[in-house]
Amino acid sequence: MMKKFWTTVLGSFVGVWLALTVFSVLSVVMSFAFIGAMASLGEPTKSVEKNSILHIDLSGELTERDGAKDYMSDLMGMGMGQDTKSQSLVTLVKALRAAKDNDNVKGVYIECNGIVGDFASLTELRKAIADFKTSKKFVYAYGDNISQGDYYIASVADSVFINTIGAIELTGLTSLQPYMKSLFDKLGIEMQVIRVGTFKSAVEPYILNEMSDANRLQQECYLGSIWSNLVADIAMSRNLTSADINQYADSLVSLSQAHQFVEKKLADGLCYRYEMENKLRKLTDVKKDDDLKLATPSEVAATAKKEKSSKNKVAVFYAVGEIVDSGEGVDAGELTRNIIDAANDDDVKAVVLRVNSPGGSAFGSEQIWAALEEVKKAKKPFAVSMGGYAASGGYYISCGADRIFAEPTTITGSIGVFGMIPCFENLATEKLGVNFCSVSTNQNTSMTTMKRLTPFQRERLQQGVNDFYELFTSRCATGRNMPIDSLKAIAEGRVWDGATALKLKLVDEFGDLDSAVKYVAGKANLGEDYEITVMPDIEDNFMKYISKFADARAEATLKENLGVLYQYHKEIKRIMSRDRMQCIMEPIEIR
Repeated sequence: MMKKFWTTVLGSFVGVWLALTVFSVLSVVMSFAFIGAMASLGEPTKSVEKNSILHIDLSGELTERDGAKDYMSDLMGMGMGQDTKSQSLVTLVKALRAAKDNDNVKGVYIECNGIVGDFASLTELRKAIADFKTSKKFVYAYGDNISQGDYYIASVADSVFINTIGAIELTGLTSLQPYMKSLFDKLGIEMQVIRVGTFKSAVEPYILNEMSDANRLQQECYLGSIWSNLVADIAMSRNLTSADINQYADSLVSLSQAHQFVEKKLADGLCYRYEMENKLRKLTDVKKDDDLKLATPSEVAATAKKEKSSKNKVAVFYAVGEIVDSGEGVDAGELTRNIIDAANDDDVKAVVLRVNSPGGSAFGSEQIWAALEEVKKAKKPFAVSMGGYAASGGYYISCGADRIFAEPTTITGSIGVFGMIPCFENLATEKLGVNFCSVSTNQNTSMTTMKRLTPFQRERLQQGVNDFYELFTSRCATGRNMPIDSLKAIAEGRVWDGATALKLKLVDEFGDLDSAVKYVAGKANLGEDYEITVMPDIEDNFMKYISKFADARAEATLKENLGVLYQYHKEIKRIMSRDRMQCIMEPIEIR
């Protein structure tokens, strides 16, 4: 009923505008798609020339894997202030491995332009660069002003150069989260929360004006652990100590003059961009006036040896984003069907689940868990590879694996459940002067967002949340072969970093996706005779882009009309679209 109400309001708000513009949108889309298709037909495929350099541009968003060919990406960003640029971890790692064995690639050039990604993904990329260095080919990094995330990656290079008036950001980690209770009080909106878990803090921004002691404690713990791992990696690469790095961060080294970064051994030299390019020319025997032969990750990845085809398949499933019953994100319905198909497919010998999810729908999480149990019943090895997040519902779908791989910087755990039902009664009656009357055949027929929950209704909802928490913890205890009391002692919705999760036996081993694939292949006795099948497939669906463009334009118009209120509209819309019961950790901004 809540979903229907909000959908009706939103539909009325933008429906007229969409009706008036859909024809023009379709016309523009068709034109651009046609032009793009014609252009791509005439564009020759680039090869990696002799004396080339693999150019890694640390900019945009670092995603898990490549999407479908998006010939509308430029159009989507037009006039909307959207940066649609992204690059995938899969392609970058594949390119580094290919470059390692490609004689035409002489080295790697890392250009620091402010990449956005979770620390576990940055860790995997950094490890791949470190592995490339074993080839004895050069790795140089350069930036005008190098962000902290970029520097974590760049610090593994042979040499790091900054602009003569540039800087390196090194400040430590901080979390930033808005608390909105006072705002909702002013608007007359009450968030009715039912939860289990002292540390289940996803609901706090809606019911408190400041962070709880429990939430502060868990954030201090996992941020501290993640930072310690980052510092240790940087210190080792730069031949410094962790104490040095922390002292630099505490003394605001980021505000130093450029030459001081060299003096403190955080950088190896100062130069302008054109001077950096001349250094690369010398390394690759390119004349001063000639263009550098910079190869993109996609171009180099395309030169990788093709995997051998085999009747033995290792199915790799991606669960990236918020878990939903259906729709954008981790589509529980679709993923469940695909996993069941793999369980029943005799050619699929093993399964890996790549999880980068803060969780989501409790119902959807249970459906995915059940499907993965069918893989185990079919006697097929099953491993999980955790990315940046595998928390709450993300951990729910991971807990039954034969082996769980994570990075020290992965955020996981958050084993807890909550329900959150907005109440707009005060907004409607006191702010807007609207009174609702109803006629019902039974006492609890009208559980709506326009009426506050009765004590009985709240009690029944709390019981439902308690019951699901018992189910959640029992799934985890069984999957991890742990006594239920021991599991509950580290549950309570508490968030853990990967390094601590390993000590608590919530994960089994540090490793990336490749580690998980090799594990299940070995357990299935496949040797080298297997082929990786990635699921679900990325669809190159033209009509999907038309719909996506229309939605984006509608949101852009709404944002323009609502101004500062748009963020609150967006947040309420997100809450209303969710199921009543959630296993989710709200990702917070870490910088």
